Amino acid sequence: MSQRVYNIIFHTHTISGIFISALLYVIFFTGSVSFLRDEINAWERNEPISEGYFATIDFDKAFGEMEKEGALYSRDIRLTHRFYEKRVSVFKSSPKDTTIREERGRGRRRNFFYLDTENHIRRDYVQNYSLGEFFYRLHFFAPLNFHSRSGYYLAGLVAFLFLFAVVTGVIVHWKKIISGFYVFRPGGKWKTIWTDAHVALGMLGLPYQFMFAFTGVYFIVGYSVMLAPVSSVLFKGNDAQMEEVMRYEEPKDYDFSGEAVNRDFSFNDFVARTAEKWPGAEINGLQVINYGDANMHVKVMAVPSFNNKLLGGGYQTFRVSDGQAVDEKDPFNTVSYREGSTNLLARLHFGDFGGYGMKIIYLVLGFITCFVILSGVLIWLVARDKKNVAPAKRHFNNWLARIYLSACLAMYPVTAFTFIMVKLLAGDDGTDRKEFIFSTFFWSWLVLTVLLLFKKSTHFTNKATLILGGCLALLVPVSNGVKTGRWPWISVADEYSQIFVVDLFWISLSVISFAVVFKLKKKSLA
Repeated sequence: MSQRVYNIIFHTHTISGIFISALLYVIFFTGSVSFLRDEINAWERNEPISEGYFATIDFDKAFGEMEKEGALYSRDIRLTHRFYEKRVSVFKSSPKDTTIREERGRGRRRNFFYLDTENHIRRDYVQNYSLGEFFYRLHFFAPLNFHSRSGYYLAGLVAFLFLFAVVTGVIVHWKKIISGFYVFRPGGKWKTIWTDAHVALGMLGLPYQFMFAFTGVYFIVGYSVMLAPVSSVLFKGNDAQMEEVMRYEEPKDYDFSGEAVNRDFSFNDFVARTAEKWPGAEINGLQVINYGDANMHVKVMAVPSFNNKLLGGGYQTFRVSDGQAVDEKDPFNTVSYREGSTNLLARLHFGDFGGYGMKIIYLVLGFITCFVILSGVLIWLVARDKKNVAPAKRHFNNWLARIYLSACLAMYPVTAFTFIMVKLLAGDDGTDRKEFIFSTFFWSWLVLTVLLLFKKSTHFTNKATLILGGCLALLVPVSNGVKTGRWPWISVADEYSQIFVVDLFWISLSVISFAVVFKLKKKSLA
């Protein structure tokens, strides 16, 4: 490689990294927290569940309670357990019987809600909003969708530039990438320390970072940006044809007859029969087609347990009129390319296929990437904080780096603070829960970032956020114990692993924070 080409790649790597560093830090920090999304929701609501929960639901009673609140006749109704939590999502189609008047209001979400299948309380999206949902959505900037999908577009741009930065970073460090991995000089200058840490940890997390950049581009850019051009160019604007090509499950039409079903049946029986047929699979969805009609069908969905198979899914469809299975897809059979590729990218991105061991690996690698991002900013700052650089440029560089560091490092104590406030003060009526989470997190983030900027010290910013974050992190399990009486040792005794994992997560962060503080020297990080 010529020196000119090397210099171009080096500078584009640096510029792209600096341009997206703060936004990328937010993506990886919130994404790492989101690996515990289901556990956070169980902790927040004090609603832990056991393995295989969906199959234990009393669907007969659940549908009976839903009928009391609105006519279900002739509708298609789908219950899914996408996330591992007590509340399941329910979607109702419009009634096929034209004599039934559709309920008005709440736009396209009027037929979508979350159902607590034990106390049968219905909540819409805002009422069901949670900390887990907040960090999951913030991970791809959904709160920034001020105009159409502006937040998604921004996340897609950052993901694409991150993929570019990963590739150019490998090219820049290629000749010394192996030798540099084993080099760490803690007694050297700060630029040397940050460079050694950046290269070593960047190399350690390289497969993870490339995988996340690639899958992030696929999900955000592929679905938010590229669907329209693909439909226009390849399918001449025929969205239905494109959807048919992308679908990996053959659709089955069951006509509405207009006559009521005249046979007693049990949804629970259909679920039990499917679970018995595929004991190595987990029931994760139930769909009712033509509810209450003579041509009513019940479709029970299942996915293989991850210790049996990584990809694929199946279903069994029953005709209610005689209780016979009329259609099925074996979840353990050969998976098509379309289904397998989509499932694989999702599994790699969400890391939900290896239990808590895989979540811990993903979480640690996510935080390592956060460190790599910040060390890159500090390398950039130290390299340009020299006497031969014009004072105006040095002032701007220091100002920009302080903003990046303050905003990024403040996220740790602000996240712990939000957990505490939501646990202690957010009501469970749901009406203002989303607004409460937004106000608590974003306002406290802004205030703390501004206060840190006034100090004009990277050392103080680092140490202050570690101390404050460590103290608040330790108070997270305390707030849970005070509010619910479920202290960590009680959660262990009751085998409530979801709640205990969240408490343990924050206790571990607190211990690590104070350990790092005691090791810090009293001098600037740059």
